[in-house]
Amino acid sequence: MIIRAMLKQDYEAVFKLWCEIKGFGIRSIDDSKENIHAFLDRNKGLSVVCELEGQIVGSILCGHDGRTGGFYHVCVHKDHRKKGIAHKMSEFCLEALKKEKINKIALIAFKNNDLGNEFWSHYGFTLREDANYYDLSLNEGNETKFNI
Repeated sequence: MIIRAMLKQDYEAVFKLWCEIKGFGIRSIDDSKENIHAFLDRNKGLSVVCELEGQIVGSILCGHDGRTGGFYHVCVHKDHRKKGIAHKMSEFCLEALKKEKINKIALIAFKNNDLGNEFWSHYGFTLREDANYYDLSLNEGNETKFNI
C-alpha cells in the first residue's frame, strides 16, 4: 500500500474511482479536470491517494482557506474498506495541514452516509449541533450527479 500526495496525472484514475462509489456526488464543473488541477495547485501536497498494486483505491481532496482545513470527496473503493486506508489517508492530510499551520478541519458527511459518519465519529470528529450549513450555487451549470 502506497499513501502519497495526489498528482494532476492521477485525475483520470481518481475520477474513475469517484464514479464507482455508490451515493457519491460529482459536480459537473467543480470536479472537472481543469478545476481539480486548479484545486491541487492551490493546495500543493495536501490531497492524497492510496495505491495498491498500481491501482488508485482511495482518495481525499484536502485544502484550506488559511484558517480551516477541509476534506472533500473522501473515498475508498468498496473492495478495500475496513483495512485502515481511510485512516492512513486522513493522517497524511492532517499532518500536511499541520505543516501549513492549520489548526482546525471541517468536513461534510451526508446524513445517509452511515459508513462515513461512523468513521468520522470514531476518528474523533464532533458532530456540530450548534451550526447550520448553507450553500449557494454561483453557477447554474454546476450540477451534482449522484452515483446509484
